[in-house]
Amino acid sequence: MIGRWTRGVLVAIGLWAGPAPAIAQDDLDVAPGTMSLQVTTDPSPIACRKLDTVNPRSLMFRSLRRTFNDDFDEHPLATGRWVPHYAGGAAWPEARYWGGDGSDLKRKTSANGEQQIYVDPRYAGRAATPLGLDPFKISDGVLSIVASRTPPELMPVLFNNEYISGILTTQGTFAQKHGYFEIRAKVPVGHAVWPAFWMLADDGGWPPEVDVLEGRGERPGDIAMTTHWRIPSTQKIHSCGFDFAVGDASTAFHNYGVLWDEDRLVYFIDRRPVSDIKVPIGFDDPMYMIVNLAIGSKFFPGVSQVNADTPSSVAFEIDRISVYQIDMEQAQR
Repeated sequence: MIGRWTRGVLVAIGLWAGPAPAIAQDDLDVAPGTMSLQVTTDPSPIACRKLDTVNPRSLMFRSLRRTFNDDFDEHPLATGRWVPHYAGGAAWPEARYWGGDGSDLKRKTSANGEQQIYVDPRYAGRAATPLGLDPFKISDGVLSIVASRTPPELMPVLFNNEYISGILTTQGTFAQKHGYFEIRAKVPVGHAVWPAFWMLADDGGWPPEVDVLEGRGERPGDIAMTTHWRIPSTQKIHSCGFDFAVGDASTAFHNYGVLWDEDRLVYFIDRRPVSDIKVPIGFDDPMYMIVNLAIGSKFFPGVSQVNADTPSSVAFEIDRISVYQIDMEQAQR
């Protein structure tokens, strides 16, 4: 999700489209205190792969215990779990996330060509007092991050960004090394619409980056799941991931997750493994979560720049976000 397309060299090992496994919705709407996920254990000769077919003898279960859960029964900023902007960090100087001309308030990732600014009720932009803009709506236990066109009278105050939207991160409030990270959401569509659920290192460095879910707003039902890392000897950025077809992703809630095990990352749709990758170099620190709705991109296929076809308002609906730690003593073989 960060402006990776302009930093270093991207090695795309396999951005292939393909159907996700058959969807089973039973019991997926809850985040149990403990659960098990089926994962692969056989060595892979390539950096990452789609799990179209799996050798049954290579499967095992990972037992998990819940460490974080938000069902969004109240406003996300009322709990203290979430921060409505990037926090940045000392390890990567560019992690200041300039909010626009004259703003150093960590409110967008300009390198991506994003055309929104992330706001919250306390954000003032260029004004002397908070503007009271709230992109976070709660209804029946569902959080909606709403992106909408910037009111014309606020354009100068908001650094001439075309849209206002919202971001939530857990940097400084929750981070974890290894475990299972999951979002249950509807993925919005539309011209220039770019929803995401992703993870960064808690020390503020980049990469590593894990994109658990990215929606290509101009390609309904197309879900991208990608890993990014850096090769220390060359400083080049490498990426590997796949696209999956989830036909009703914009109208029905589905679970999108990643299991960060000691030796591999396994991506899941509705708790069924769909791809995996050997953990790349640099995944040493705990990671925190980010969920956001960006508008506009210069480099992410399926997300273009804002034009007349971009919806005036669009919502990223999130039922819950949950995290589990691996219980190695209870792992079932």
